[in-house]
Amino acid sequence: MEPVIHAATIQKIYGNRTVLDGVSLDLFPGEIVGLIGPSGAGKTTLVKIIMGMEAAKAGQVMVLGTLMPNRAIMTKIGYMAQSDALYDNLSAKENLRFFGQLMGVTGSKLDAAIAHVAQVVNLTDDLGKRINNYSGGMKRRLSLAIAMIQDPDVLILDEPTVGIDPELRQQIWAELNSLKDQGKSVLITTHVMDEAERCDRLALIREGVTLAAGSPKALETQYEVDTVEQVFLKAGRLQDAHTSNR
Repeated sequence: MEPVIHAATIQKIYGNRTVLDGVSLDLFPGEIVGLIGPSGAGKTTLVKIIMGMEAAKAGQVMVLGTLMPNRAIMTKIGYMAQSDALYDNLSAKENLRFFGQLMGVTGSKLDAAIAHVAQVVNLTDDLGKRINNYSGGMKRRLSLAIAMIQDPDVLILDEPTVGIDPELRQQIWAELNSLKDQGKSVLITTHVMDEAERCDRLALIREGVTLAAGSPKALETQYEVDTVEQVFLKAGRLQDAHTSNR
């Protein structure tokens, strides 16, 4: 089975700072992969390189069998950025309609898509409100809805549940699992460790390098701990010890 995303030995340098140092990642059809790590670990930079929004110093990215960057492929990816890019002077429905049309969704299909994604993120009753009257959490939910509007085969979500209440987070994860069951693929970044347990596979990143990768259960077994958070802490200590012994 060919991966829908194949990122190989990605290196990124800003000035004299190495942000990513040989990070590799595969995402296959019908799975959810989590990029886990603290703020500043390099997760968002890797996502931007995968999307073709930034250039890597070394390594390459293939998405849907195409070498990135490629503008046509970007339209086939549902992308939710870490910061919301919405039109404040438009209503939520107008934002959804605009971005849906931008992605080639029109007519009755667009109406049905708007109704569906609004229901998923619990914004049905607020679609008529202008964005400048939305809270931060509502904006995050709308950004997620926009990422799903064209029913893409690949979703890339950068910290999608920040500022979202626990009940709605459960609903969003139910939708992500439903998409997975349909054969779609999801790459999600998060620093919330209980969400990591929901992923099929994980890549734990710290200071631009991959500490560990595998399924949550396999990692917990490998490191002889009970949670992904403990995996991250133990892997980090082992990395620090290895670095200090060089």
